[in-house]
Amino acid sequence: MADTFDSFVVFAEMRTGSNFLEANLNSFEGIACHGEAFNPHFIGYPNSEQILGVDLETRDRDPARLLHAMRLQPGSMDGFRYFHDHDPRVLDLVMDDPRCAKIVLTRNPVESYISWKIAQATGQWKLTDMKARKAAQVAFDAAEFEAHLEALQAFQLTLLNRLQTSGQTAFYVAYEDLQSVEVMNGIAHFLGVRAQLEELDRSLKKQNPSQLSEKVSNYDDMVAALGRLDRFDLTRTPNFEPRRGPNVPSFVAGARAPLLFMPMPGGPQQEIRRWMAALDAEKPPALHQKMTQKTLRQWKRAHPGHRSFTILRHPVARAHEVFCHRILNSGQGSFLQLRQTLIRRYKLPLPPKGEEGRIDLAGHRAAFVAFLEFLRGNLAGQTAIRVDASWATQAQVVQGFGEFGLPDMILREDDLASALPQLAFAVGYEGAQPAQAAQSRGPFTLDDFYDDEIERLCADVYQRDYMMFGFKAWRS
Repeated sequence: MADTFDSFVVFAEMRTGSNFLEANLNSFEGIACHGEAFNPHFIGYPNSEQILGVDLETRDRDPARLLHAMRLQPGSMDGFRYFHDHDPRVLDLVMDDPRCAKIVLTRNPVESYISWKIAQATGQWKLTDMKARKAAQVAFDAAEFEAHLEALQAFQLTLLNRLQTSGQTAFYVAYEDLQSVEVMNGIAHFLGVRAQLEELDRSLKKQNPSQLSEKVSNYDDMVAALGRLDRFDLTRTPNFEPRRGPNVPSFVAGARAPLLFMPMPGGPQQEIRRWMAALDAEKPPALHQKMTQKTLRQWKRAHPGHRSFTILRHPVARAHEVFCHRILNSGQGSFLQLRQTLIRRYKLPLPPKGEEGRIDLAGHRAAFVAFLEFLRGNLAGQTAIRVDASWATQAQVVQGFGEFGLPDMILREDDLASALPQLAFAVGYEGAQPAQAAQSRGPFTLDDFYDDEIERLCADVYQRDYMMFGFKAWRS
């Protein structure tokens, strides 16, 4: 036996042929598969009490103990079957263990769904003799199938990502491959077991060999429903942005008010800090800032009933704010080195450093359009320049917040006159005044030159934000 692996896991789902695969794996000398070892409702099999001396109570208390017992079996490659709804603690344990071999069993999700429906209707989950077969026609439920498909796809993507990021590989086997003794012997070879099978164990029989049209009572409805599913995710908005962390040091907590502001880069910030401080008749330095995850957790524990919030800004207004503050400007707050690179390599028609005040309206508009064109390529991963948080999609920033904790409320800049006093009232501050409106930077405002071309270009650059948050045209 090779020493690459010392245990294995079969990632599968109900009605994918995992019982048949297990039966054949157990036909090999030197392989032992222990069923659904981490099913939350039983251990191994419905009537089993223990596996390798580990009972259900011990397994639930310490799942690593059962994994350890499997690894220690002398002269035997031991493993188990794992479905997406089994003990989630076990997934991390096996995915982080390169000495645990991964076998991924898949099946056409429509077939597995219909097979599951028939098993539910008949109560027959295994078949060893055709004489005992129970047949049934079932109805296809589109909503139920979509939920089934989403769960399967999400789990498969999780497995793929974990394998990729850990530098591991898996043996992928399809339902149809299970009838090949050569494939079965290939699995044994992958596991490092020298034994080979002459023929398959066929004690388990296929339960529903007829065509789908004979097994589904509303077959035409099923065909129509499947036709509406976007199997290849054709309507997905492409996203090539790097993942973002929560950036906890940028969060701002009230001086005494149980409010936590999670700033959106490129959105209103100083005005919100002044508003938060004014709730307690303080100045912004009194606010809690530059916190770590540890100190933020401590603040949360000390302020029961706290509310966290972030503020979305319309993508056109946000892009213009970032352009004026970081790119057109060559003084404080400017990305000066990037500014020079954009002029030199991306031909942004910007005035030299210190002369940005001389730009006229036509020049300002042309430079902003060129910046949007740069953003289109940058967000699509087509430039050598980082995707800065200042112009990253707001959807990606909010997703990054979620690595620590999503905000309780996602407000919109246009609604702040009413939304902020309501938020203050929710934490016990009556009569709070609205925050001051954010002041635009730069020599010209968006009102001075905004038109349909600007809107179309920005909607193309930030199509993900327009879709995720339902933004309309900036001026509609």
